[in-house]
Amino acid sequence: MCSFNACKQNKACRDLYERIVAKGKRKELALIAVCNKLLKQAFALAKSGLIYDGNYKSTIVKN
Repeated sequence: MCSFNACKQNKACRDLYERIVAKGKRKELALIAVCNKLLKQAFALAKSGLIYDGNYKSTIVKN
């Protein structure tokens, strides 16, 4: 249920959802991807003890 609200309220989650649906994947699969993203963020915040920052940009460079 969090995925539904996140897709409506959170721009990053909405972008992820729309990108997956645009590739022709099912909407349920896109919601699961959003759910996984939220779980990973929650775990990372709990593990690090930091406060959520919506403007955070990763410094890791992807090839």
